Amino acid sequence: MERLYSAENTAQRARLQALVARLSDDDLARPIGHDWTVGVALAHLAYWDRLWLGMIEDWERAGAVKLPPAGSFDSTNDDLLPQWLRVPPAEAKQEALAAAKAIDRKVEGLADTLAEAVLAARPRTLNRAIHRREHLDEIERALAS
Repeated sequence: MERLYSAENTAQRARLQALVARLSDDDLARPIGHDWTVGVALAHLAYWDRLWLGMIEDWERAGAVKLPPAGSFDSTNDDLLPQWLRVPPAEAKQEALAAAKAIDRKVEGLADTLAEAVLAARPRTLNRAIHRREHLDEIERALAS
């Protein structure tokens, strides 16, 4: 099975790594909109990568993909914002990178049948580059202004 998402994931993870390497604590506190800061965006990326990693591991054990009901995560970002605002800058940077590496490694090693089932159900789950790109673009716009 051809895994086109792997190259995209790797490219966006490298972009994340380069960004994190140059971020100062002041950069991490910079607002990006929606009451978010750069640090919040990194904590958010880490959270969602870890959440989907856990789901994929559950699906591996069960041998089937079972997505949560539509809308079940709608308020998650708002609910977690206070916690993400308290994440220390160094931790936000480290966890964003660690979570990205962990899920990318997992999706690259998935059995073809499971990968195909996940792609059919929700392609963004394996193509983590989509989510990363959205937030990295947002962060870079905020840092450039």
